[in-house]
Amino acid sequence: MVVVFVLVALAVLVALVALHWYAWRRLVRDTTRGPGLARRTGTAVLVAGPVLMVAALVAERAGAPFWLQRVLGWPGFLWMALTLYLLLALVAGELVRPLVRRLVERGARAEEKVPVPAAVPAGPAPAHPEPAHSEPAPPQVQSAPSRRLFVSRVVGGAVAAAAVGTVGYGTYGVLRGPAVKRVTVPLAKLPRAAHGFRIAVVSDIHLGPVLGRGFAQKVVDTINSTQPDLIAVVGDLVDGSVKDLGPAAAPLSRLRARHGSYFVTGNHEYFSGADQWVEEVRRLGLHPLENARTELPAFDLAGVNDLAGESEGEGPDFTKALGDRDTSRAVVLLAHQPLQIHEAVRHHVDLQLSGHTHGGQLWPGNFVAAAANPTVAGLDRYGDTQLYVSRGAGAWGPPTRVGAPSDITVVELASRQA
Repeated sequence: MVVVFVLVALAVLVALVALHWYAWRRLVRDTTRGPGLARRTGTAVLVAGPVLMVAALVAERAGAPFWLQRVLGWPGFLWMALTLYLLLALVAGELVRPLVRRLVERGARAEEKVPVPAAVPAGPAPAHPEPAHSEPAPPQVQSAPSRRLFVSRVVGGAVAAAAVGTVGYGTYGVLRGPAVKRVTVPLAKLPRAAHGFRIAVVSDIHLGPVLGRGFAQKVVDTINSTQPDLIAVVGDLVDGSVKDLGPAAAPLSRLRARHGSYFVTGNHEYFSGADQWVEEVRRLGLHPLENARTELPAFDLAGVNDLAGESEGEGPDFTKALGDRDTSRAVVLLAHQPLQIHEAVRHHVDLQLSGHTHGGQLWPGNFVAAAANPTVAGLDRYGDTQLYVSRGAGAWGPPTRVGAPSDITVVELASRQA
């Protein structure tokens, strides 16, 4: 197992070095005229970026001092997103480079064809020559090396601008806070009196070295503005210990809903000390559902632990959460991962609320997420069970989303008797 891990790590390292060498070649070497300030600066950036990225990942996973995680987090994780979009933009750049080169060469050939004024025939010089008027010099045509440099600068500049612009816009989208989505879900067993019951679903907040207390406050304010009847926090609240992130999570104590706020663990809680976080959210006023169920006036609300808890003997237990319930009542299940839908179907759950996928977070990550999850985002149906998957409020790693905007979803339950 250790040998496999080492081999995979070496393969990733080699790929990372190769990618950055190629980026240096196209964006630095090919766009500069030799050793100088521009080349030294570009080289320094393309060396420091991946070093900071690896350092940020190692610091988070190794539990380095929190101040160090925060120092490394912003530049390191942003570089992770930038690496992805530099790669995609460089590939696109290679596709358009021949076209740019042909356009430049065509322009150069057109300049070469500009006619030069004809020479004056030889003969006796006039007695009183007219004052000489200088003729404009023919246009200077770029040499082949100059044309190559020009093409490299045009393509390299476009590549860098596209990558930086994409990451910048995606980061702005996360930092401004999640948008509110609304979806109506009819439940056959829901009594008429509960028609219009609103559940605010939030997942994947990912408080950590990058997204802190200010971001948590935005999430809380957004949820409270929807005036929900119930709040469901469906996992991956944090990336770090209670000691480091307790102050960042403190705004959760201000969540307000008529029927309370409920919480289930996600896989990142088990990387961060799940037992401590369960107690912390309870102290903040949320109700943890650890393979448990509570009876609300109109329906049952159940929650199961995340699959990652199995390694600690605290995995999901659907029988404990749902085995002895009154099956004539509707049941809504909180389960972090969409993969848990298959057990939910076997236990006749009416609606499962999940997160985990981030909607892919960084395009084209949605295709990877689709390969690993039955539903990436939105409402879906499996037999008699409906599944709603939120894209999540925050972001893991880079505080950046591209093609998968963050959301808090208000799920409005509808009674078919209404």
